[in-house]
Amino acid sequence: MAKNAIGVIYARFESAGLKIVAAKMVHLTREQAEGFYAEHRGRPFFDGLVTFMTSGPIMVQVLEGNDAVRRNREIMGATNPENALAGTLRADYADSLTENAVHGSDSPASAEREIAYFFSAGDLCPRTR
Repeated sequence: MAKNAIGVIYARFESAGLKIVAAKMVHLTREQAEGFYAEHRGRPFFDGLVTFMTSGPIMVQVLEGNDAVRRNREIMGATNPENALAGTLRADYADSLTENAVHGSDSPASAEREIAYFFSAGDLCPRTR
């Protein structure tokens, strides 16, 4: 969010055919960030990631569309921005491996868990048109 690129990032999702069906701005507490990234606890980057994710507000959203997880990962680019292809979000907006601009679920199962972390079923607004 520090780069004021929310609209540009959302436009990239939408131009790729994905629909935003829920979105909100949150400022994570340390406890929330540690809970969200619990699977990474004990890894060398964990503390830096939690510190970054709690350093200011973030946008969380739910994307809908055919093969949304895979398509989102293509739009984001490689986790390490040094390996991200030109034109991907991480190539364009990431500062480092820890501050890599965007997070995206790595599987439909992860997406389900991560969506439930931030949204209730009533928060989702499927786009029918």
